[in-house]
Amino acid sequence: MTMSQARWAVGLISGTSMDGIDAALVKISGSPNRPHVSLRAFITLPYPASVRKRLLELAGGSPTTAGEISTMNFALGELFAQAALAVCGNGRVSPRRLAVIGSHGQTVFHQGPAAGIRRTRARRTVRGHTASTLQIGEAAVIAERTGAPVVADFRTADMAAGGHGAPLVPMADYLLLRDAKFGVVALNIGGIANVTVIPAGARPEDVTGFDTGPGNMVIDGLVRQFSSGGKKYDAGGKWAEQGEVIEPLVAKLLRLPYFERNPPKSAGREQFGAEFVKRYFLSRASAASADLLRTATELTARSIADSFERWVLSRTKIQRLIVSGGGAHNSFLLERIGALLPGVEVRLADSYGLPVDAKEAIAFALLAHRTLHGLPGNLPSVTGARRTVVLGK
Repeated sequence: MTMSQARWAVGLISGTSMDGIDAALVKISGSPNRPHVSLRAFITLPYPASVRKRLLELAGGSPTTAGEISTMNFALGELFAQAALAVCGNGRVSPRRLAVIGSHGQTVFHQGPAAGIRRTRARRTVRGHTASTLQIGEAAVIAERTGAPVVADFRTADMAAGGHGAPLVPMADYLLLRDAKFGVVALNIGGIANVTVIPAGARPEDVTGFDTGPGNMVIDGLVRQFSSGGKKYDAGGKWAEQGEVIEPLVAKLLRLPYFERNPPKSAGREQFGAEFVKRYFLSRASAASADLLRTATELTARSIADSFERWVLSRTKIQRLIVSGGGAHNSFLLERIGALLPGVEVRLADSYGLPVDAKEAIAFALLAHRTLHGLPGNLPSVTGARRTVVLGK
């Protein structure tokens, strides 16, 4: 079967917010370099409260055992399978008709390459750390429950080739959003915020991208703390909008090494998770909750804008900023980003046939489809890998 023939695929992902599993059922047609993706159905399967709580603890560095990780891997495999079956049911497409399911899984640890790492001829690490990543949600369980081929474990091939293993969505951004006349930046605001920079008429090697820093992660962590778990996010940014920015704290945080580091770079809970929230925000016991939320929101907005100023606008003429991810629902955050980037048109990915909540799941359906055809899924100019590689197992 050739790439141009329409095929059904499902993309599955649970991001750093760990709210649940996003599942997108899509029809993919067109050529390898100009695919057309049509969304048939999209759902989010929330994690059971006990599962989410433990995942947040594990990703935050809580003590565990190999047995617990193994058990959680298979338990999440069942949940990812349920999500795949549910989205197929909603779209009225039998899972047996799927060409592929692309499952990103749930990241519980991610550590990209370190600056200054050195190895002996025996390839033992002498200083720095060993780059590694771990996504769980057993693919064999998903394949058994659905009867469909499954591609999973996308990040490892890029990391084996010297890359950060992230971000990977830029390949989908390039394939679906590039324009011959206009420079485009795709901004995804999930737990972590990341950008894909696509110059007008770009070739794959012209694309750049990186994680700018926290997206919703710090904001959501504070909301859970201040609401004693009653709320998961700041709807529309209304809570933050009531507060005042703690300027010395924002200035201090923007001087942290991550924000100063040149791309390529990737981030996660290891940099901006529970320990970060506790150290820099919850330690300010006398600060009002609204002020801390306003400051966290401003940190996200300014770190994104600062990244644009340093590594995007000085190199590439940009006419469009296309936003997706959960943060796209935070109207106050988008207002702040727009104010900090005058002259750049801010639009939602919905306008381009990619609903803001579904775009990442769509991306992994497309990446899995490329894997089926033996096509590379990474962009070395984004991840820092030595070469392009076929992703997934």
